[in-house]
Amino acid sequence: MNNPYQYIIAPLVTEKSNAMAAENKYAFKVKVDAGKIEIARAIEEIFKVKVGAVNVMNYTGKPKRAGRSLITGKRADWKKAVVTLVEGSIEIV
Repeated sequence: MNNPYQYIIAPLVTEKSNAMAAENKYAFKVKVDAGKIEIARAIEEIFKVKVGAVNVMNYTGKPKRAGRSLITGKRADWKKAVVTLVEGSIEIV
């Protein structure tokens, strides 16, 4: 692995992801071409934790219009990764 930050874009901070944190699950926005193994290794290296499982979801970008124009564009496609940590790999105080 070259750079672990090339796969992880940002953590997703939503009500649902905050509720999942009680179950040792954390959500991240990742690159579209990133695989589960690369995501797991990147999370382990960045946060110094042990990853148990990685689930990924692909999202297609929504079509959008600019003003009154009939010309439509599209938001970028993106991927979400839900990372489950091994019990005891992180201490919450």
